[in-house]
Amino acid sequence: MSKSLKRVRAALQAAGANADIRETALSRTAPEAAAALGCAVNQIAKSIMLRGDTTGEALLFITAGGQHVDLAAASLLAGEPLGKADAALIRSQTGFAIGGVSPVGHVTQTRKWFDRTLLEFDIIWAAAGTPQHVFGMDPMEMSKISNAEISDFIQKTQIM
Repeated sequence: MSKSLKRVRAALQAAGANADIRETALSRTAPEAAAALGCAVNQIAKSIMLRGDTTGEALLFITAGGQHVDLAAASLLAGEPLGKADAALIRSQTGFAIGGVSPVGHVTQTRKWFDRTLLEFDIIWAAAGTPQHVFGMDPMEMSKISNAEISDFIQKTQIM
């Protein structure tokens, strides 16, 4: 078992979370993950990492799979202009590689926001530390244990 998956599992257990961790086929996109899990695309909680232009810190926006982050709205929430976070920043501040960034189990405190769209579902799925592992749970529970602020920061697109 990878160190990242172990860290996510430990974080879920420490939070007393009722999470269903599954191994899936490698999924590089939300539609691929949804197909592998047999769920709607918006039930996939994507981890979108951005970099604060002022602070240089990595910031996490947990977004429904069929949605896109509105950079202006996200910047207002963060209180600074935002840009793309590179792989090295993401790895150093979360402990995860791109494609496996989980909402929980980060190696440093990461500021996080949670897409309100995800609350429309009974269960949502997020990366569990690797591109092949996901965990499913109630979206309110996920927002709580990830310490993510439920917010509006998406560009509305077709909900799937």
